[in-house]
This record gives sequence, C-alpha cells and structure tokens, in this order.
Amino acid sequence: MPDSFQESEEVAGKVHLKMAIAEHPHTSAIRDGSIEIEGVEAEIVTVKPQIGAFRRMVRDVEFDVCELAPTTYIIARAYGAPFVALPIFVVRRFHHSGMLVRPELGIKVPKDLEGKRVGVRAYSVTTGVWIRQVFIDEYGLDNSKVTWVVDDEEHVTQLKLPSNVIHAPEGTSLAEMIAKGELDAGVEAAAGIGRTGAPTGGWQEVEANYPDLMPNAEVAEAEYYARTGVYPMHGTIVVKDSILAEHPWVARSLNDAFTRAKDEWLARLNSGEATGAGADKYRALQKIVGPDPLPYGIEANRPTIEALEKTAFEQGLTPRRMSMDELFVDPAKAPARQGA
Repeated sequence: MPDSFQESEEVAGKVHLKMAIAEHPHTSAIRDGSIEIEGVEAEIVTVKPQIGAFRRMVRDVEFDVCELAPTTYIIARAYGAPFVALPIFVVRRFHHSGMLVRPELGIKVPKDLEGKRVGVRAYSVTTGVWIRQVFIDEYGLDNSKVTWVVDDEEHVTQLKLPSNVIHAPEGTSLAEMIAKGELDAGVEAAAGIGRTGAPTGGWQEVEANYPDLMPNAEVAEAEYYARTGVYPMHGTIVVKDSILAEHPWVARSLNDAFTRAKDEWLARLNSGEATGAGADKYRALQKIVGPDPLPYGIEANRPTIEALEKTAFEQGLTPRRMSMDELFVDPAKAPARQGA
C-alpha cells in the first residue's frame, strides 16, 4: 500500500507536457519513453510532416514543447510569440549546396542569380534563409536583385514579405514552373522544387534532376566553418513561456534528456552500430566540425545563432534585432527540480 501510494504521488507530481518532436535517431529514446524527462509526464504527438507542427505552434501555440524551424521561431518571437527556445538543435547541415539551376542558363556562381527567378517553398523556410546567408555574405549576392518565387504561405502570419518575393500562380507548384522554364533555379527537395502539394497536408516528392550551383561544396563548407564557427542548424526545441514561468527547472530536465539521448546515439555512431543515410551524413559532418556533429548549448552555438538572427533581419524577415537572452534560455543556468 505505501509503495503504491508513493508511485501515484510521483506521477501526480510530474508536469504533463504535450510535445511535438519529430523522429530522429538521436531523439527516438525520448519519443519511446526509454529515456525519461525528469519531472515530466511527456505526451508525444507525431505530426507528419513536422512542418505541420511548426504552423500549429506559431499560430495556435498548440504544444507545450515543439520542434520548430529556427527561422520560423526567430520571426515568431520577434512578433511576440509566447514561447522561447532552448539551445537544442536536432538537425544540422551546411548550405553551400542545395541550389539547383537550369543547366542551359550559364548560372555558375551565386551572383549569377541576380535578375533571375528562383523558387523556394516559402521565403522564411530555414534552408532558403541559410542558402541566402552563404550567398550574400560569402559570395556577394545582392539579394534584392533576385526574384524569389514561393508556392506556400509563411508560417508566421504577421510577416511582411520583401517586394522581390512573389507567389506562384494558384495551383502551380515550383516543380512544374522550373520544368516549364518559368523558374531559372530553385532550392532543392521539400524546401523548393522537389515536391508538389500542400506542405502541411502532406506532399508528393518529385524528381528534381538539375545540377547544383555549387557541386562538391565540402571543401568550401569546411573552410567556412573553420573561419566563422557557423554551423547551420534546424529543428530548435521551444517551450511555452508559461511552463518555464511556473516550472523553470523544465529547461534543465529537457536539456538533460535530449543530451543523454544524443550521447547514447553518438556512441552507436562512433562504434559503427548506427547505420543508414542519417548516420552517414553525420559521420561526414564529423570530418568538418569534430566529434560532436550535434552540439547543444549556447556557447557552442553562439556564432551560428548570431549569424541566423542577423541574416533574418537583413533579409527582411524580422522587424528588429534580437538579443541572445530574448531568444534563448540557457539550461545550464536553470534550477534543478526540487527533490530531484
């Protein structure tokens, strides 16, 4: 009887959190409950694609914890969204590559995109923002001279798009437009010309067999990282302000769980046990960024966070500049749960 009573008290003492987190090898242990979040009763919600959760979070604040595209988050926060990010980034990649071009147009360097029509699913999609950051800061692209063509609405409804962003005709996809020669270039895969259909309602992947503007970009990416420390991130974990106001220790509990899940996966990655395209991707990234291809924490990511915040403002996505303290809670400074 005492044991049963104690168990019920422990469950009752936990904070129930509705969490929309995508499936990744380094988060699956949280999703399946094999790694518990201290003091938290997690209700895991699966949204496919996760982009659907992005929109539900920024428009309706539907979840207590959500994996959110970092640019979408920064824009939403700038407009007063009642949630804040933890420096947990569950997807990483560089973005020197990923811009596909029609081969007959002679587009050889990023500045050749000036005067061209370029497709991207939405102007604020993080992949497109990072590609523009590289092309602007590293290769001198005048972004105002590119006509960006989008076929989706922006997640954050308050966002006012720059004048050089236009919408594809109703019912026409970017994939169809580039195939007809109505676009000169486009961002690859789901962020641009590799899909048709509504992004939040599921889409169909289509073949986008066009050459990359910057093939074999690994050398440039390694040099860029060594010089700048910028390692583009996706998949930021955000938490409702109201949760952290009442339970500030939740920040530490979430960070500890995500870190443990990642560390266990990294051990499998390094031993060779982890296999598949994701494992191959992160082993390749280890050659550029070092042993941990998924670094968490503010200091490890300060150059990256600052670069994204700066370029989001300069690309006309945010109405003002934002400080690190406004954007991120440092889990290392959060209190531990009482009685833990």
